[in-house]
Amino acid sequence: MSARERADVAAAPSPDPSDGSPCRDHVVVSLPSHSMPARLLERHASHLPALEHRALLDGLVTAHDPSARVVVVASSEPAPDVLDHYARLARPGDPDDARRRVTCLVVPDDGPRGIAAKLLDRPDLLDRLRRQVGATPAVIEPWNVTDDELAVAQALGVPLNGGPAELWPLGFKSASRRLFRECDVAVPVGVEDVRSNDEVAVAVRTILRERPLVERVVVKLDNSGAGEGNLVLLVRDDEGRSLPDDALVAALARLSPPAFLRDLALGGVVEELVTGEVVGSPSAQVEIGRDGEVVVRSTHEQLLGGEDGQVFVGSRFPADAAHASEVATQAAAVARRLAERGAVGWLSVDFVAARGAGGRTLVAVDLNLRKGGTSHSYAALRHLAPGVYETQSGRWLADDGGERHYRSSDDVEVGRGVTAAHVIAALEAAGLAFDPVARTGVVLHMFPSLDDRGTVGATAIGRTAEEAERLFDAASAALRTA
Repeated sequence: MSARERADVAAAPSPDPSDGSPCRDHVVVSLPSHSMPARLLERHASHLPALEHRALLDGLVTAHDPSARVVVVASSEPAPDVLDHYARLARPGDPDDARRRVTCLVVPDDGPRGIAAKLLDRPDLLDRLRRQVGATPAVIEPWNVTDDELAVAQALGVPLNGGPAELWPLGFKSASRRLFRECDVAVPVGVEDVRSNDEVAVAVRTILRERPLVERVVVKLDNSGAGEGNLVLLVRDDEGRSLPDDALVAALARLSPPAFLRDLALGGVVEELVTGEVVGSPSAQVEIGRDGEVVVRSTHEQLLGGEDGQVFVGSRFPADAAHASEVATQAAAVARRLAERGAVGWLSVDFVAARGAGGRTLVAVDLNLRKGGTSHSYAALRHLAPGVYETQSGRWLADDGGERHYRSSDDVEVGRGVTAAHVIAALEAAGLAFDPVARTGVVLHMFPSLDDRGTVGATAIGRTAEEAERLFDAASAALRTA
């Protein structure tokens, strides 16, 4: 692909009529291609259909834009009940219209690869997608942009709202720490470009010279996501003395699966584990337009779980008012620097916010040059309760004049063997389904997780944070007993 061709397909404006501007007929090709490291794809192969089906929430754009058609590319067919459910959400007065304008192109391949790579192996399906788009103006909304997604865009002759692919490594941990410092955005004390157990031990010594009271560090693989690829390492013994290098090396070897140490050879970072009396994980989503304009779309409080509290499990919107504006300002500064390098489309910046006797700390810990774990829940909000995110006040002001907040999770327990139709009916019977008049209620997603994990995703939208939390808790209880 020539440099000019790459530039043509690597960027495009994202049609977003939720801001009230008129749009002509257009097609949005939602391409939830998870071009993640092989270790993550293999680990989550059975869960990929659920992750891909989060993109069905893009179809809710038809709630307020009769000019849009949406084609979601996925490796599994959504159940008719699911598509009907989203159609009723989008157009309660005319669900048949929404149903006609949202379709799914299925690439029947359950292997551990991103959907773009799978689609490239099927020229017949590429041709079908090309015919579905036809001569109508179109844009591809990718989850991320690597060479595979660019190849799909070139084959279709449709621009991407993302890329270019050569910037992808800037989202790796070592590169993002350097980028944050370029933008005067604070980072935890740490060391980049660590590639072995021995280098981890050296990095710990470097951190302890600057932060003598640190008790734990986080070892992060450069190319990782959602907190997977992070390992928390205790650097002191039971009496509070710093561990010698050989003990650190032994502890890392004991705690690390073989794949972790193998991938560490490709690069990683070691950072202090930021602590405090209160510790949060705020993030900001930013979109860079083709003209270089930077718009902060949202801030969130990420909810983390897993053994070491490093894995994304859900979110609250918006971020805490104590730091929402600062989070937005710093993320925008990073996005402007990336825009200067040619970046387009969605990105998110994750932070750690800590408060304690020593004061308040806000440091950037991750850069995602892609959509992330908060993107699909935000899509539900902006399409079903359209409005604008005010970066200074940290509020979502819906076009009915009221605020909106939400609580979201991808892992609401239901139980294996329960059908999507049953879950949808249970939510409606409990009176918790999204109300298009009040523009509050619960939106479900990730239905393939019912078979894979016995869970479903849910985003509870309320006029206050308390209402959103009550709706979420009530929905969780109703679905557990469905």
